[in-house]
Amino acid sequence: MKLLKQLCRIHAPSGNEKKLSNFLLNYIEEQKVQWKQQPTVVYGEGFQDCILLIFGRPRTAIFAHIDSIGFTVRYGKQLVKIGGPDLETGYTLVGEDSQGEIECTLEFDEEEHEISYKYEREIERGTELVFKCDFRETEETVQSCYLDNRLGVWSALKVAETLEDGIIAFSSWEEHGGGSVAYLAKYISERYGVHQALISDITWVTEGVQPGQGVVISMRDSLIPRRSYVERIIGIAKASGIPFQLEVEGSGGSDAKELQHGPYPWDWCFVGAPEDNVHTPNEIVNKKDIESMVALYRELMEKL
Repeated sequence: MKLLKQLCRIHAPSGNEKKLSNFLLNYIEEQKVQWKQQPTVVYGEGFQDCILLIFGRPRTAIFAHIDSIGFTVRYGKQLVKIGGPDLETGYTLVGEDSQGEIECTLEFDEEEHEISYKYEREIERGTELVFKCDFRETEETVQSCYLDNRLGVWSALKVAETLEDGIIAFSSWEEHGGGSVAYLAKYISERYGVHQALISDITWVTEGVQPGQGVVISMRDSLIPRRSYVERIIGIAKASGIPFQLEVEGSGGSDAKELQHGPYPWDWCFVGAPEDNVHTPNEIVNKKDIESMVALYRELMEKL
């Protein structure tokens, strides 16, 4: 879990993913010599802060967004949301402006619906603030801010260790409306002819999805994937013996939105571990669900 802890601590809210992108590029460069298949690493001009790993002769692409929720300093003490963070007075926020590092407190006026910060000085406008990382691990769980989606990124990196044929796409902006998957999908489709996707992201614990019962295969959220593709994935999961759960929701979304709304015929399915305390500093995931997530991704990338 050392790598996951490192990922959760990196400042990378939507629109400012550069630090995490650089960390991933360095990690990939150091680790790829130990991987079963050496990938082609695509990044830089034309890809902003996104990264593609191309393994062998790919048939399926994993999409994992690297950005997080957070806040932007407006005027005075005002804050505006990046994505949909939970709002509770007392949360510790961290960031940095030209005057130095910042550790301040979130304040939320429920009656006026106003978000602000408490700090010894005025923070420069445009500064991004994120939840302070308090990474906790027990025998059964991991708990931290930004398991959504640093855990999805971590899982993809674990899959990369043994992946022979496939693509891993690290995307940006997912938490604040998207914006990068459209051009990644275009590049992948036109260059490699790949139109199958798995969304490596983190979903919710609900009355129908419980912690410790296995990775979640989402049959739908606010969008509906193609049924025949989802059934293929469920069939592979059943045959593998890996614990999994089926999810049916009417809200929520992911990088799949840009695939579904784009001009290319992508099949997609959200596959990820469930977490509780969503979009708070205290997101929590059961280790059994993490294990089954990595195991099922390995199986799917081989069998699809």
